[in-house]
Amino acid sequence: MNKSTKQLVDEAITVIETIPVTLAIQAIANDDVAFIDIRELSELEQDGRIPGALHAPRGTLEWLADPESSRHNSVFASGKKLILYCAGGGRSALATQRLQELGFTRVAHIEGGFKAWAEAHGPMVRY
Repeated sequence: MNKSTKQLVDEAITVIETIPVTLAIQAIANDDVAFIDIRELSELEQDGRIPGALHAPRGTLEWLADPESSRHNSVFASGKKLILYCAGGGRSALATQRLQELGFTRVAHIEGGFKAWAEAHGPMVRY
């Protein structure tokens, strides 16, 4: 391997917007923000999710974001700021970078992911 996953995440962090969890919790009341949960369904079922978050698993994210895809989700064309999160922040950093590569400019991820959200007592719903 030429690069480790840690190196990839570290590189992504240098080119994306990272939002501290305290600001992310405040953003939940903002109608111009959409939260995107990129974790696997089993993680949502086990740990819960941010209220109103779109479930867009990492493996299907690009297809959900692509307006030419039959799997496209309209939240990606809404013009809202997209705030991605995963369990700890690594996958969402890479996913945020990928969305930027696809041309999204209003995209960020939550520092520390859902773990940080839960530790900060952010609102959540359980399945």
